[in-house]
Amino acid sequence: MRGSIARRRAYVSNRRRIGLRGYTLAVCAAAALPVGAAHAAKANPANPASPAVSTVDDSGNTITLAAPAQRVISLSPHATELIYAAGGGAKLVGAVAYSDYPPQALSVPRVGDNRALDLERIAALKPDLIVVWRHGNAQQQIDRLREMHIPLFFSQPHRLDDVATSLTRLGVLLGTQNTAQDAADAYRRQIAQLRARYAQRAPVKVFYEVWDQPLMTINGEHMISDVIALCGGRNVFAALRPLVPTLSTEAVLAANPDAIVAASPGASAPDRPLPALAHWRAWPQLHAVARGNLFAIDGDLLTRPGPRIAQGAARLCEDLDRARSRDAGANTGANASATN
Repeated sequence: MRGSIARRRAYVSNRRRIGLRGYTLAVCAAAALPVGAAHAAKANPANPASPAVSTVDDSGNTITLAAPAQRVISLSPHATELIYAAGGGAKLVGAVAYSDYPPQALSVPRVGDNRALDLERIAALKPDLIVVWRHGNAQQQIDRLREMHIPLFFSQPHRLDDVATSLTRLGVLLGTQNTAQDAADAYRRQIAQLRARYAQRAPVKVFYEVWDQPLMTINGEHMISDVIALCGGRNVFAALRPLVPTLSTEAVLAANPDAIVAASPGASAPDRPLPALAHWRAWPQLHAVARGNLFAIDGDLLTRPGPRIAQGAARLCEDLDRARSRDAGANTGANASATN
């Protein structure tokens, strides 16, 4: 029985890790691509008794609905989180795989995953709005959705401030403007508080590990790099290209970061690094290893461009502050030894 449970846990963990890798890389690649030309998406002729609603999405498209959407489908986990935060969770009739937050999203019918949509299922659900992941969903399937004449809202937040904008825009289409505005304001306050508290602290050189095989990171144009800066950190590979570059262990050794941070497929306790981070202990000359600054953060909190990125930022800021304290302690000890 115990063996069966262990195998099941390993299977779930592996599937989760595979899904996280695919989603993370898709998010990273998407942020590098240019937005498409603007298109106007309109629903059926307006009911005179219902006020029409209109907004612009993240691709510059103008979306006009005859009335606030009542049956919504989300085509990415981050869009699902945005819809719930904007107050539209009760209107969600379909979502893709890995749409697991908030917990009630688990009960929403699935319509495939972000790269392989079940178009027949989508049509059967009769949505009046689909929230599309602009560069995370397959273009061929996006084209098929256009042929169905269902209004599409393209979601693609690139920077921290874009998350609040996405919330308010979705609130317009969902008819939940007040809830969406409250969520956007709360998010902005969280980000502002973190910036005021941490941004001017002693800089910490950070290597953010997107994936370990092959070794991958993010450059300075990625939203995660914005989070690092928010916390007073400095992305040691900010100048690399492309957005998600592959690099060698030797490059990390040369950069000698003060802290190494990796995405985890789930919550990880402080000071208990993932196995993917543990291999860095083979290089004790690294500042991050010598100080014990190997940190794992739930990848969903940073790779999904939704309101929970503020929670991920808070966790990263705490980790980098821990790194500062260790560095300060080590320097104090070294100075004392030199004096003696």
